Amino acid sequence: MHRTNAGEKRKALRRDALELEREARILQKISRMSSDAKIRQDEANRLNAEAEGLKRDARLEDLHLWKMEKVKTSKKGSRKYAYWMATWREGGRTRNVHLGSSRKMNAQAALQKARGMKAEALGLKERWPRNIFAPVGQSAHNFVLGQKYLPSRPP
Repeated sequence: MHRTNAGEKRKALRRDALELEREARILQKISRMSSDAKIRQDEANRLNAEAEGLKRDARLEDLHLWKMEKVKTSKKGSRKYAYWMATWREGGRTRNVHLGSSRKMNAQAALQKARGMKAEALGLKERWPRNIFAPVGQSAHNFVLGQKYLPSRPP
């Protein structure tokens, strides 16, 4: 897996949890410190649970967004087309997905659409709230995956 913000945070939480578990084992050996050991073990369990929750976030963040440019030539001349693509690993294979024209959506909308498609492919979509897939600044009821990104109208 590539480095992502959620992945790095997950590693730090797991590292802290291991340290707390080590301290709890040491304190458990001291007869008068068993209550402190329990406190440290509870904190370690909480950090491990939080790190496990970040695992899904790290998997969704681990994708590569890029712009494909193609030149088509005809009798009238050549024309350059650009569209958004996303790449991620799925089941040991690389999956390339076409997201749409770069003229119809910006990079942020393409990223949100790619995360939604990856969540759906990995079976994580039902665990996420629907509005996480909406582009920033646009409400969830105006955005549906698979439709063209249209900016919200000014009030």
